[in-house]
Amino acid sequence: MSDSDPVKTLFRELLLAAGMIGILIIGLYAHTGSMPPLVVVESSSMVHDIDGEIGSIDAGDLILVHDRSHDSIITFAEATNPNNSHFGYEQHGLEGDVIIYKKNGESGTPIIHRAIMEVVAHVTITPNRSVSDAASHSEHCPDGGTYDSESIDEDGLLGTCVLTWDVLGTSVLDVETVTVHFDGTDAGYYDCHRPAHANVESHLVVWNWVPRHAGILTLGDYNNCSIDQGAQVVNGSSGVHSESGVVGPIRSSWLIGVAGGEIPWLGTVKLMVSGAGTPGTEFVPASSFGAVFLLVVGVLLAPMVLEPIVKRFIASSPDVELAEKERLRNMPVEEE
Repeated sequence: MSDSDPVKTLFRELLLAAGMIGILIIGLYAHTGSMPPLVVVESSSMVHDIDGEIGSIDAGDLILVHDRSHDSIITFAEATNPNNSHFGYEQHGLEGDVIIYKKNGESGTPIIHRAIMEVVAHVTITPNRSVSDAASHSEHCPDGGTYDSESIDEDGLLGTCVLTWDVLGTSVLDVETVTVHFDGTDAGYYDCHRPAHANVESHLVVWNWVPRHAGILTLGDYNNCSIDQGAQVVNGSSGVHSESGVVGPIRSSWLIGVAGGEIPWLGTVKLMVSGAGTPGTEFVPASSFGAVFLLVVGVLLAPMVLEPIVKRFIASSPDVELAEKERLRNMPVEEE
């Protein structure tokens, strides 16, 4: 095959394209520590403006997924506490980290929501180690408390009976039931963007909640305080459901990563070709379609616009002029 063979040229260009994509993926993995390093947002639960907004998370956006430890996550409660070292920390338009997690640790489409507050064990006692993992709370904890299978007991083994709880970033410490008013006094103000009626508050209130285990409470920014962990935590919350029921506080083993940088709009293309059982582009803002169209047109037109400019720039280069003079000087001359 000659160098101008179209098959050889096509193969070389495909190989080059695959190499560039591979380098991009490796670079993103090196940056995030997570694979896959990007997720496509499918729903509108995190939007701040229904018409779309760069900086918040809209359906159709690509989000970088950073591999971070559960202990490093900064919650809304911590980021809104003036006495906390993380005070003022914001991600994607609001205080606190946005996390990606598996619902109750199960398979299925992950959830990307904001970390609101974290409950951790304060007073614990060693459980009855002779019962099976499937035993009830009262069998695990005959002396009282809530059995948490993934928290470490004072004996150094997994599984402990929690008698009281702390809420990180707040003054709620050593309590049997958790009540936190996100009213700007107990904790930072969290506006539910809904009127106060039917015993449902206008700001976020966690009320007389007994956690079923330690973990992080999560909430979509657009969900009007319908917290993922359901009505046992917050009045008027429908919660996020999996095959095993309403999602519990997010454990370390359920965590996929923390949302990092946003690449707006480009995930819309993937949603356009999503199969049955997915929302497709139902929640994608109308402005995103226009942005994707303009981006595609720009990519197609860029070579046509840039090529003559680059050629003109190269042609006017002193080095090119010097090379041309040298070429003419060295041209053979016919003798008469």
